[in-house]
Amino acid sequence: MITGVILAGGLGRRMGGVDKGLQLLNEKPMVQWVLERFAPQVDELLINANQNTEQYGVFGHPVMPDQIPDFAGPLAGLHAALAKASHPLVATVPCDSPFLPADLISRLKTALDANNADLAVARTFDQPHPVFCLCRRKVLPHLTTFLESGGRKIDRWYETLQVVEVSFDDEAEAFSNINTRDELARFGK
Repeated sequence: MITGVILAGGLGRRMGGVDKGLQLLNEKPMVQWVLERFAPQVDELLINANQNTEQYGVFGHPVMPDQIPDFAGPLAGLHAALAKASHPLVATVPCDSPFLPADLISRLKTALDANNADLAVARTFDQPHPVFCLCRRKVLPHLTTFLESGGRKIDRWYETLQVVEVSFDDEAEAFSNINTRDELARFGK
């Protein structure tokens, strides 16, 4: 059983300080595109958001803020999800990647189990995509210690775990994310 969390807790700096997940792509908020692809792959779905929580609540899934203050990044969202998850595995995806693979979680889980890893992360060619991950909820105390000691870099934390990278070279375009208004316009119709 897997809890999925959509990470929508950032400040959207590269998009002019707007909430990226709520920006419209072809007349639907980006988070809705992500939900439609991600929800069928998990047993429970949460949304991590630090602002506009009522707007995210409209999508019908629990919305939870970071427990770590000051927009501490994707690790803070993962931390909040691990603390709230009902299931032993937790998957994360960002709110600004509306094309994520329909087989993301099944492929990550196969690799996680085969390698008895703490965490499985997607990779395309030589580029890891650290916010597309599946991890065991039991890493929560370890992550809490890392965050309490001031750690914020996701790759630094991954270095302290048994991680398996999962190749998605066959679906590289599925990891396109939309960070700027220009990218939003380019991916729109």
